[in-house]
Amino acid sequence: MNTQLSERTLTEIDYARLRRLASMADASGAVQALLDDSELVASTAVHATVITMYTQVLLQGDDDLAPYKVTLCYPDDAEPSQGFISVLSPLGASLLGLRLGEVARWRTPLGDERTARIEDVLFQPEASGDYTL
Repeated sequence: MNTQLSERTLTEIDYARLRRLASMADASGAVQALLDDSELVASTAVHATVITMYTQVLLQGDDDLAPYKVTLCYPDDAEPSQGFISVLSPLGASLLGLRLGEVARWRTPLGDERTARIEDVLFQPEASGDYTL
């Protein structure tokens, strides 16, 4: 699994929850690397263009199809057909901590490499004043 090479930003709350989740679940190497190599910031200080947990984004894939909307969530809330993507999935792990305009890179379960540019941040909990989601 491939992770973005740029530095990632995580809120302290997301970091703590993901660290606990990773210790209980069969977390991928990408999630572990993300936790080990991210800049941590307070939820009140995270920039509105950073993808945090429960952020809804508009992505433009490398296949030139129409942009698509996804919401990054925890595994229990994942509903891929509804656009709720688990942070433990290849796409989810590739998005967390990136910023508007950056490109997420991941491998599908079949080994195909995919990319998608973050075209818009439609909703970020912290930007709306929700620091506990």
